[in-house]
Formats: sequence, structure tokens, C-alpha cells
Amino acid sequence: MSIFTPVNNKTLTNIVVVRYKKGVAKFEIACYPSKVQSYRSKIEKDLNEVIQIHRIFTNVSKGIIAKKDELIKAFGTDNEQEIILLILEKGELQVSSKERDNQSEQTFKDIATIVAEKCVNTETQRPIPVSIIEKAMKDVHYSIHPTKSSKQQSLEVIKQISSVIPIQRAQMRLNITIPTKESKTLNRDKLMVLVSKIEEEDRDGGGLSIVCLVDPGSYRKIDELIKQETKGKGFIDIINLAVAKEGETKINETGKSAPSTTTTTTTTASSSK
Repeated sequence: MSIFTPVNNKTLTNIVVVRYKKGVAKFEIACYPSKVQSYRSKIEKDLNEVIQIHRIFTNVSKGIIAKKDELIKAFGTDNEQEIILLILEKGELQVSSKERDNQSEQTFKDIATIVAEKCVNTETQRPIPVSIIEKAMKDVHYSIHPTKSSKQQSLEVIKQISSVIPIQRAQMRLNITIPTKESKTLNRDKLMVLVSKIEEEDRDGGGLSIVCLVDPGSYRKIDELIKQETKGKGFIDIINLAVAKEGETKINETGKSAPSTTTTTTTTASSSK
């Protein structure tokens, strides 16, 4: 798609339009293809990589730029940067049926990939191939939500496909470090309720270091507990975001896991504080 804007003699090529309706008025911005969803999914953060021209139009195809009084009447401000961000976040992406189908297909694959990275087979604790996730999504007739990010939808998919394949969120591996003084008053019972398994515990030097596995849903509670119990002096290192046994799970047509003899443990993701 190529559009000539007579106002500034600039030709916009290969664009997608995001349209925002305010009452009877319509406002549009010109964006790069595929970048809008990346921005909404928090993958792309540089606006210059998303917006082709930092102007607001009433009609992009005709090159008609919105007037200052039109912006003030509709948005209560003529700050184009603020308005562009609003349109980008809440506007409707104008795409052809073919582009929409391609976008849905890509989003479908993105969701399946995220689920595969986050989850393991409940029975074997091994990773599940993306192809199996995609098949399960089709089996439950999952429909892509155009305004939700792939990450948001991945959590919905996990819940839905658990009815057709054995799947669960992979556990996180944490290293909890508590100074000597605070370790003596730590309420271990509260911590142990939130921990699935302690892999290592070390009191070298007087302080306490615990390497453990936890469910992702418990991480925030553990973080808050450590801050409270140590008055902010303890800290948590995320060693692995998802822990799984080596080797992919094979699932037969009945939805059951095929047996495997691999026992080596491996992990995915990187560490951070």
C-alpha cells in the first residue's frame, strides 16, 4: 500500500492504518506492518519502529492531517504524542482479510511457542513440543483474541488445553539468600508452604542460602514474605524461569504420555534478581 500525502509531499509506503473513533469523528495513524501487535505485546518499545510518521490523520489514504481544533474537541488536548499513544493502544487495526488471516496464524504460533516454553508434561515433567500444543489448541477450538497479547492468551490456552493433554506450568528455580541475623528469626513454616522442593540449603558464613523449586504463582508471595521477614535485607535470584527434564514428551492419540528413559535434568531461561 502506497499513499501520497500532499500536505508534506511525503509518500507513505507499505503501511497499516490504526483507526480510533471518538463519537462521529475518526482519527488515524500510519504504522509499519506487523509492528502494532509487537508494540501492544510489549515486544517492540521504540515508537520510531512502529509509527511511519508522527502525525494524526482524519484520513491516511488521502493524506488529510487532523486539525488542531479537531484534536482538542475530541481528546481535550492537541498533544499529538499523547494522542498517538492512545490511538496505538486502543485503536482498531485496519487490515485486509488476507493480512488478518496471516496475522492470526502468526499469533497462533506465537502463543503455542510461549506455552511450550512455560510448561511441561504433568506426568513426565518434560517439555511438550510446539506441534503438540498447536494440535491441542485446535482440538479445543481456541479462537485468537485480536486485542490481547500472545502472552496474555498463553495463560488462557494452558487452562483450556489441560482438558486434552497433561500440561502444567513448569516450576521456577530460586536461590533465596538471607543474612545471618535475619535467618535466625525467619519463619520457615510460612516459607515452606510456598516451596515445592528444597534442592540445596547452605548456612556457610552464618547466612542462609536456599535453592528451591516453586510454582510460578507462588513467586510473588515468596518475594513479599522474604522482604517482610528480613526487612528488605534478603533477596531472591531467579536461577531458572522454567525447569524441565531433558527430552521432549511424546503424546499419543489418546492424550497419554509415551514412556521415556531420559532422566537428566535441564533448565530454560536465564537468571535475574
